[in-house]
Amino acid sequence: MYLSRFLSIHALWVTVSSVMQPYPLVWGHYDVCKTQIYTEEGKVWDYMACQPESTDMTKYLKVKLDPPDVTCGDPPETFCAMGNPYMCNNECDASTPELAHPPELMFDFEGRHPSTFWQSATWKDYPKPLQVNITLSWSKTIELTDNIVITFESGRPDQMILEKSLDYGRTWQPYQYYATDCLDAFHMDPKSVKDLSQHTVLEIICTEEYSTGYMTNSKIIHFEIKDRFAFFAGPWLRNMASLYGQLDTTKKLRDFFTVTDLRLRLLRPAVGEIFVDELHLARYFYAISDIKVHGRCKCNLHATVCVYDNSKLTCECEHNTTGPDCGKCKKNYQGRPWSPGSYLPIPKGTANTCIPSISSIGTNVCDNELLHCQNGGTCHNNVRCLCPAAYTGILCEKLRCEEAGGCGSDSGQGPSLRGPRAPLLLLLPVSLAALIATAGPLVI
Repeated sequence: MYLSRFLSIHALWVTVSSVMQPYPLVWGHYDVCKTQIYTEEGKVWDYMACQPESTDMTKYLKVKLDPPDVTCGDPPETFCAMGNPYMCNNECDASTPELAHPPELMFDFEGRHPSTFWQSATWKDYPKPLQVNITLSWSKTIELTDNIVITFESGRPDQMILEKSLDYGRTWQPYQYYATDCLDAFHMDPKSVKDLSQHTVLEIICTEEYSTGYMTNSKIIHFEIKDRFAFFAGPWLRNMASLYGQLDTTKKLRDFFTVTDLRLRLLRPAVGEIFVDELHLARYFYAISDIKVHGRCKCNLHATVCVYDNSKLTCECEHNTTGPDCGKCKKNYQGRPWSPGSYLPIPKGTANTCIPSISSIGTNVCDNELLHCQNGGTCHNNVRCLCPAAYTGILCEKLRCEEAGGCGSDSGQGPSLRGPRAPLLLLLPVSLAALIATAGPLVI
């Protein structure tokens, strides 16, 4: 009896929970570009904004180190244990797989024990700075959707900069500064993301939050994407409509979460004290066991699939768009200027589909998807427009009385067009009118 009562209560709770589930949690998937709907004219395509699902983007990146020979092990060298900086009998040897620490171990699945990691050479050339640039490149524009998380096996650096590029590494901008002393290292007052607001969300800050020494529970550094989303969508990211509205209308905000490359500039290893211990330089190095970057291919809301082929990411574009980011209209589909899709209105957005150019209209004059027939004309078998009695022309764009010699008030077929031809343009969509206007002289 008690079991059946418990099961009944549980079933009721599941039902109530599903009803109470707020819609915003499902907003933002945009995983369908088009769907067929039924209308009085039959089945037609309904187009929607769409985008690929968020995924682990480290599967698709290329990594480059500068200087290129900074990885430990060539020649072999000893270094101090992570937990005991005075136990310096560990060895790094690039020629022995069990003792090697190449860059790809920053992105592997942790299957070995101890954890796998990349490691730099030690600070044996002190006082020359031990500095390393780690560049992550996708050869594709991506949109970040979750925190960037970097797990160090060494102490977290005393000084580090996370940078981004939007032009494939030609230029760089800082994303965030990290230091044990922001004022000393970068002449900046320390801040955390919690000190920001909607109005200052794009501010580049220096944080001391992630820069302590050899503490075993202090290995992780974050670049907080979700905390910045929360300024618009709320602490549990439930109000996604607000976030998408901001992304739609504020290009600077949208670009802030968009990258082609990321770069870690490791400027000073974890020292743990004010002074460097010159007698034990094998204590100082960089070691990273994991980097997580979650995001999606930027397809301008014109694709749900991004394929990885021949070491290259490319959007599978819909809406008659093309290009690696679906950033232009396909040939013969330039009837209006290209535009990215829009997240709004929630939940389907607006596709902003590219439409055929007037010059490309041939035997297939019209179709049920884009409905090119004008002035009440209907498309017949995708071949011709069936026009109302008063209209004629390929797209029903002309008044029939024009061909008969004039449209006087006594013709019963519409207003007089003896003077300017502006009314003809008013009968056409703006995009077609613009194309006709640029195709040749037209007296208006």
